[in-house]
Amino acid sequence: MKLGLAIRELHRSERKLALDLATLAARHSTDHEVCHVARDIAAWSGEHVRELARAGQGYGLDLKSEPHTKPITGPVQERLSTLLGRRPEPALLLLIDLRHVHRVAAGVSLDWELLAQGAQGAKDVGLLELAERCHPETLRQMRWANSMLKILSPQFLAS
Repeated sequence: MKLGLAIRELHRSERKLALDLATLAARHSTDHEVCHVARDIAAWSGEHVRELARAGQGYGLDLKSEPHTKPITGPVQERLSTLLGRRPEPALLLLIDLRHVHRVAAGVSLDWELLAQGAQGAKDVGLLELAERCHPETLRQMRWANSMLKILSPQFLAS
């Protein structure tokens, strides 16, 4: 059965999303709304990683149950963010980072859809329930990044 492959890929994608959100928070620590919300919603991906690791055991997978959410350069990025403050360059970097998070979250969302379809076809009720429980949070992560782009882009790009 190929569901194990889908679980493994989704696990990898969720770990990446958790790390990208943590990196966004570190890189833009002076923008408190972005920093705190990014950290909060990164925790959702962390929980998804743990749940996928548990679900993967039923498919013979040995997946890490903890997400990698500490960017190696996190302390340096936080310090740099503090030093640069509200200059225009970090604002453009924020737009780039939000675009990246949105694209990664869109990929994770697609992976949840694929897993749900596969679980439904295999009649794996537990896996389907996991997808139905976690996918809405991924959609919220994607919508948050999209709404931040809509809010911030006019003021950053027009100035």
